[in-house]
Amino acid sequence: MDTESTYSGYSYYSGRSRGSHRHGERSRDRHKSRGKDSRSEKSVTITTPPAEPLLGDSAVRGEQVQDDNWGETTTAVTGTSEHSLSQEDIVRITKDLEDSVGLDCRRYFTLALAVVLGLLVFLTPIAFLALPHLLWPEKLQSCGTACEGLFISVAFKLLILLLAVWALFFRQPRAGLPRVLVFRALLAVLVLLFVVAYWLFYGVRILDSQDENYQGIVQYAVSLVDALLFIHYLAIVLLELRQLQPCFSVCVTRSTDGEMRHYNLGQLSIQRAALAILERYYCDFPVHNPALLSASKSRAVKHLAGLKVYNVDGPGNNAAAAAAGLAHSQSRAMIAAAARRRDTSHNELYYEEAEHERRVRKRKARLVVAVEEAFTHIKRMQEEEQKKAPGDVMDPREAAQAIFPSMARALQKYLRTTKQQHCHSMESIQQHLAFCITNNMTPKAFLECYLTPGPTLQYSRDHWLARRWTLISEASVTSGLKDGSTFLLRCGDFSLVVTTKRLPYIQMSEEYIDPKSHKFVLRLQSETSV
Repeated sequence: MDTESTYSGYSYYSGRSRGSHRHGERSRDRHKSRGKDSRSEKSVTITTPPAEPLLGDSAVRGEQVQDDNWGETTTAVTGTSEHSLSQEDIVRITKDLEDSVGLDCRRYFTLALAVVLGLLVFLTPIAFLALPHLLWPEKLQSCGTACEGLFISVAFKLLILLLAVWALFFRQPRAGLPRVLVFRALLAVLVLLFVVAYWLFYGVRILDSQDENYQGIVQYAVSLVDALLFIHYLAIVLLELRQLQPCFSVCVTRSTDGEMRHYNLGQLSIQRAALAILERYYCDFPVHNPALLSASKSRAVKHLAGLKVYNVDGPGNNAAAAAAGLAHSQSRAMIAAAARRRDTSHNELYYEEAEHERRVRKRKARLVVAVEEAFTHIKRMQEEEQKKAPGDVMDPREAAQAIFPSMARALQKYLRTTKQQHCHSMESIQQHLAFCITNNMTPKAFLECYLTPGPTLQYSRDHWLARRWTLISEASVTSGLKDGSTFLLRCGDFSLVVTTKRLPYIQMSEEYIDPKSHKFVLRLQSETSV
């Protein structure tokens, strides 16, 4: 009894102590939460609007917004998310906004300057013809048949020039380049100097003297329009035709996974070559998936984490020199130990890859079976709907939502195994499924974009639309490509390394073969062994 009473009393007090301890922890937690709430009032919480994300950050943002368990729940949650940002993030966002405002101002200023110059060019011939009638109409000589024919010539030439300038210059800009295009600037300066020279001559020889020969004034305006047409032809040669002949072979390598492509380019500046490469990058390169690189990094970290280095000699007299020497020796010892362990790490890598391939094949088989069963169900539903009234027919969107849960779990597991879950949202998969149902596509056609990683443009805009690429080059970006030129295109956490090689000069020679040299004579012996 004494033992039981002692045990029960101990239990009671220990329970009281644990309860009071938990009560104190809860009170401290409430106090901390109130303290955090009071401190969070001073922090900055920014509601992020739908914007154009960087390519490198698309994976992270896709994982934050998208629910990873849509295969089990098959529910979509939409709304505005709130993120607490640090001071460094706020400074970076402010800098990006300032840079974007500067780019917009420069783009609009260039457009306004081009419009002003175009109006000056097109109104100058009309002003040459109209000013004599406004200033000294009584002194002008009558305009004959040839002069009236020149009016028609000027009108049609101006119309042709207007259409040609609109087709060549006033196009939707494909990108914002860091520097001014040299040939465009030279052509603009040439046109401006040309028009100013014509105005000076017109003011000195026609306005001051009030020339009475109106036919000569019309011919002067016709000569101006002809010269403007020739300048437009020069612009076509410099801006369009000059770059058509291939002169360089560029090798584009992605820094993270080593994906490589080769392209042939003409005589282009570095910034225009970078633009041409980026346009082909979105169509030729598979989408950048940083999740595929995490396995090798974690494996290397795991190997190095098991290594320890000991200093058996002890610290020396000079503490700073001893610390530097110790750090150097530790790094060399780590490298040597990692090299020795490399002999056994290949077995682990081999079995990891074999296991991963087995899992991928298993998930793929389950996914193919689930999708085929879902499409079979769709065909059965279509056959049943043909017997119904026209008002009761299910549209492709409703049909996709009806059969999507049957394949959602298998598809999600396959995407997780192949590290593609951030590239495909539930909404995009349903849209693709509805598209396949509308166009009567097969299950294999539906699965192709998930089984085989496609180009970057195949995915939604949130995963590939980048606001800015950074061009890094030792040479000036307005200079032309040269043999051995190297520059980088950086976006987010990866970059494109571009190396340039000049195409070789090909020397061809001709070798003549006499047709008679192919003739031969077959001689048969009259006596044979038979």
